[in-house]
Amino acid sequence: MPNLTYQAEPQRPTSHPFGLLGLHRLRPAAAELILLGDLTGRYATGSYSRLGSDGRSLVLREDRQGTAEHGHRITAAIACHVARSGGTFTQLTRLLLHPDHEGGRHARHIALRSGQARALDYIRRVWASASAAVSSTRVLESRHHAFEVLVALRDRMETTPWRGERRRTALRVLRAHLTFAEIAGGPLHHASERQTAEEAGISRTTLRVVYETVLRPEGWLRRLRVGHGREGSTWYLGDGITGHGAPASLSRSRTTQYPPDPALEEWPTSETGTTADIDSTVISRLMGHDAFARHGLGSSALMIIGALQVRPVQTVSELVGTASVSRATAYRTLRRLADHGLVDHTGETWALAPRALEGFGNDALNADSGPDTRPARGWDEVARRHGTTGVATRRKALHAAERAAYRKALDRLAEHRSKALVIVRDGRQVLVPALRPDEIPGEWQAPDGSVLDPSTGRPAADWRVATDGRLILITSTDQRSYDELAAAHAEALSEWESVA
Repeated sequence: MPNLTYQAEPQRPTSHPFGLLGLHRLRPAAAELILLGDLTGRYATGSYSRLGSDGRSLVLREDRQGTAEHGHRITAAIACHVARSGGTFTQLTRLLLHPDHEGGRHARHIALRSGQARALDYIRRVWASASAAVSSTRVLESRHHAFEVLVALRDRMETTPWRGERRRTALRVLRAHLTFAEIAGGPLHHASERQTAEEAGISRTTLRVVYETVLRPEGWLRRLRVGHGREGSTWYLGDGITGHGAPASLSRSRTTQYPPDPALEEWPTSETGTTADIDSTVISRLMGHDAFARHGLGSSALMIIGALQVRPVQTVSELVGTASVSRATAYRTLRRLADHGLVDHTGETWALAPRALEGFGNDALNADSGPDTRPARGWDEVARRHGTTGVATRRKALHAAERAAYRKALDRLAEHRSKALVIVRDGRQVLVPALRPDEIPGEWQAPDGSVLDPSTGRPAADWRVATDGRLILITSTDQRSYDELAAAHAEALSEWESVA
């Protein structure tokens, strides 16, 4: 094991101690990974196996594929350690290509097999990815530290002004991801777009728009890996500070309502100041309900309810800042909530009704009454009044149908397999190439993709045609890719013709 100066032990000498490379801040675990490789198998998870076509069983990969994947994960981990310690690309290259460093075996194998230039190009790509990842993430010492980071992120989220309808919707998406992160125990978490849309109470189209225009540019959220099959995407929650660019210009991000005369002493600055203060936990609990759908109470009602939950009694001028809404939106939303008896109006101040968070309105005398005022009796009744009942249910049903169709398509695409017939000729086994669909008469193919038995005219239970129309598929044990099958088919065809 390396000592505290992160130099190699005397019994394992090296001509390039880490101290000479200027990497004194490398952790002992990083130094051990560089010198000795992955002794514990931490980076081998998932390298030598993958999920089978049935979505339940694990299928072993070939040794060559598993070894390459394992080596790449070790290389990427070393690159992240070097980047986090303030190292450079040159230092990473010297560490990986040093003959005594077991952690650089994969990079040296590429250099030996494909040349030094290819190896350097590979290390440069890994270094670029590692630098980007390190610059936008932080080191979490423990699970307790991870929860401290999430709490700090929630506090920052609740005090950041979310001006405009699009940014208020972005807050709903961000709060959904924060819920997933709290379950996962850290900023790194997994979630699908459909899952997030259902949690936030919005459509997938809206979710993608706010991610591309608000959350990703401003550094609140970053997708590390796109989901595939039954696995959701991998996300990382940022702090909203280390964004990769300036916030996108939003059509409703700034108000245009300024006082006609400064003597009125109204709106001396922009209507939405920097004193936002909301309870995002309340917003997270309510945002998935039909009552807060697009044509219902909407996101502005969520913001005002969240602001009034933190500070029970506020004027409209105060809500303009704490809820990050314009004065016109504040009046319009408060009137809408008052029609359901969800807020009480006393003089110039507003407060939530006693059971407002449950959707029950207040029919007391001090409630702001009007001709259309009817105290609500639960969020379901509020949704019914606004005509948004069943929006969440229909969205979930649509997502379930989309998931089923997507998984069915994946199963069909994963069926790039062909049954191999083996005969013994002169003491050796010879693979007989399977027929290809383009060699089968059209009358043999059924519309549903099955193959008709020419003798009976009925579908053959063991034969299928791939969705790409190139291979006949009948067995669920062969997990080779199409390129591998094509190469095997060409090789078998050549061997069969030579034997014939």
